[in-house]
Amino acid sequence: MVRLLEVSRSGYYAWIGRPPSPASIRRVHIEQKVSFFHGDSDEVYGAPGILADLRADGEIISRKTVAATMRRLGLAGICPKKWKTTTIIDAHSRRVIGWAIADHMRTDLIQDASRWPWFCAGTARRR
Repeated sequence: MVRLLEVSRSGYYAWIGRPPSPASIRRVHIEQKVSFFHGDSDEVYGAPGILADLRADGEIISRKTVAATMRRLGLAGICPKKWKTTTIIDAHSRRVIGWAIADHMRTDLIQDASRWPWFCAGTARRR
């Protein structure tokens, strides 16, 4: 291996006997804490939540370092789904202008609901 990598034998043995650097020791320490806090949050917290926990624990660290550590460990937080509004309402009066019921959410259902006259707004039509 020494000949293949073109490294001197003395340099290899010096590297093997060298103690770990302070940066690598801190990296391992941070990885352990990030794994612990991620598991403690039921694997819900992302980088901002874990950052808050680390700072509350006394660590001085940036959000980007936490995010990079989470990527390196293969950890990810859970994002809530965005709310999807399915009600057709009048923009001025904020009242429901019509509704229709079907087993799908295609545009023809929305068109059916908006075509109904005002006096039928409270009744349902089945497809």
